[in-house]
Amino acid sequence: MKEPLMPIARPALSAAAEAFLDRRARGEGLLIHGTWSAAAATLATLDPATGHENGVVPRAAASDVDAAVAAARAAFPAWRATTPAKRARILWAIADLIEAHIDELAELETLDQGKPLFVGRWAEIPGAAGQFRFFAGQAQAITGDTIQSSIDYQPAGKQMATWTLREPVGVVAAIVPWNSPLVLTAMKLAPALAAGCTIVLKPAEDTSLSALRLGELMIEAGVPAGVLNIVTGYGHETGAALAAHRHVDKVAFTGSTATGRAILDAAKGNLKRVSLELGGKSPAIVLPDADLSLAIPGVANAIFFNAGQVCIAGSRLYVHRSIHDQVIEGVAAYAKGLISGHGLDQATQMGPLVSAKQAERVAGFVADAKAAGATVIGGERSGHAFVSPAIVTDVKPEMPIVREEVFGPVLVAQPYDDLEEVTAAANDSDYGLAASIWTESLSSAHRLSGALQAGTVWINCHAMYDASLPIGGLKQSGWGRDSGQQALDSYLEWKTVCAVI
Repeated sequence: MKEPLMPIARPALSAAAEAFLDRRARGEGLLIHGTWSAAAATLATLDPATGHENGVVPRAAASDVDAAVAAARAAFPAWRATTPAKRARILWAIADLIEAHIDELAELETLDQGKPLFVGRWAEIPGAAGQFRFFAGQAQAITGDTIQSSIDYQPAGKQMATWTLREPVGVVAAIVPWNSPLVLTAMKLAPALAAGCTIVLKPAEDTSLSALRLGELMIEAGVPAGVLNIVTGYGHETGAALAAHRHVDKVAFTGSTATGRAILDAAKGNLKRVSLELGGKSPAIVLPDADLSLAIPGVANAIFFNAGQVCIAGSRLYVHRSIHDQVIEGVAAYAKGLISGHGLDQATQMGPLVSAKQAERVAGFVADAKAAGATVIGGERSGHAFVSPAIVTDVKPEMPIVREEVFGPVLVAQPYDDLEEVTAAANDSDYGLAASIWTESLSSAHRLSGALQAGTVWINCHAMYDASLPIGGLKQSGWGRDSGQQALDSYLEWKTVCAVI
């Protein structure tokens, strides 16, 4: 990888992004019942490329969470009674405003998270708008069923009528991670609002800026006071108070498997509904007949996109032994050509990790693997939070770098000899979020896609999805789905009605 010069400088921001930072300079990042306010304490947000402070956001206390949940609870009856058409118009207006402010939002996302500007500008911010557009349509497609029941003991001369209704679950706590903040926030908010739920949003403490700007745009779009509330702060404080709150009806969480377990524990008090999109250790499998002109850049992007900070990243590479060395050489050459730097620099292809802490964690996995006998290409730590792309070979299945989610630009590569062997190896994981298959054989693709334990399988591509496609995992990769009709279903309850007529 072509390393940046250190120390690195932050390119200038647009006037719109600077104006937003000025508005937030007082720490007014709590949105409760339509009003922006500050908390008693604040926490700093840092530019991961430089380590310099971007500003501060409130560190919400339990009392702030109580106020936000109360606001959402109070707003729920009116919002659930709002016609689907009106909810749809508001969701569509949110999408329009996201697109109108796409450059500003992409800058804030890069400043906060570190990703290259083009990732937000051309992929993730449009993806967020797409979520609101898709669920605007779904808002008017919520239906129940009429049922011809077999009840035959109604009073003489009467009949039974039976039907089902779909109703919003209630107040939703949406807790989102730091790796792709805006699009993952939209994946929670859009279906919840379409269903008629009200929301308390808790962004990740490292990356709250784009969520706060989205909150401003959603108010402008016509979201009523209390329907969306935003509390910023640490996960172990603000997030924990929200997950355990007895007046929250559902928690929708994306993040680590360890935090997912903690949320399940917190949700036990009132048996609130929980959906979890958790970690992954996704395999990318290259068959001997693969088109390597497609597969080599494909598997490289599957792990090096967003510096590997993607839950569906193709972090385990299995290559048929006959082409293993050729593929590894190609991926290494691809990685070497990537330009690293500040995400706001137009030339940057791979930015820093989200924080120095995360960079140190990733570098630790690489160092431990090397000490255990693995061969490592790359993986050097530099600057505030940079780690160069790493390709790790000569590994053993029990090594932590093979089994645990590293969440950085680290690819573990292993050869295989036949489909049975690679299927067993790919499925030998606690996770089951995603997988990709690279082959020209339709038969092999069908066989493998059916055998792999993964919520999503891509063939000759990786990380391809839009708002219509359900995303989620098996095993310890979580419960439930984001995006698609299945996401809307998770914010709705079934009610059965029986009437004597």
